[in-house]
Amino acid sequence: MDETIPFGSQEYFVFLALLVFGRGMDFLSTWVATPHLVLEGNPIAKWLGWKWGGLLNVVVCVFCAAAPLPAVIVSTTSLLVAARNFQGAWLMRTMGEHEYRFWMSERLAVGRRGLFVVCLFAQSALVAFIGAALIRYGGGLLIPVGAGYGLVIYGLAVLFYSLLSFVRRRKREES
Repeated sequence: MDETIPFGSQEYFVFLALLVFGRGMDFLSTWVATPHLVLEGNPIAKWLGWKWGGLLNVVVCVFCAAAPLPAVIVSTTSLLVAARNFQGAWLMRTMGEHEYRFWMSERLAVGRRGLFVVCLFAQSALVAFIGAALIRYGGGLLIPVGAGYGLVIYGLAVLFYSLLSFVRRRKREES
């Protein structure tokens, strides 16, 4: 699993295609959900914007395609993020980016914050648990182990960026 594959080989292009598909779905789902990046949770992606973010992703795909394990991890995480984005994209689009953010802020304001945090930790932990099981019992095989790491990273990313957004919202409310 630690090996790299030669640039331009058939196997390289398989992993490149996997990465382009995964990162492309993440990009597409983000654009469908928040075309102006108002709802983007990753501050670096928001700062880079579409043009520079796209360029960075091309570079990531080209380099990760030469390393099968990172290629599977990045692809898995990207596809899970895309699925999450698509899940709520219709609502974000029909309400509008600013209106959706305001609506979510209102829901958090009237709801119990502790309940939100507990549910967020539970969601992230359950996904990461499946990933940890794949890593532990994947028999050292590339796909189960790589997908397992992708699940763990996805769970941690959802937790991190959701908590970051939650803390920012609370600071805005207190100001």
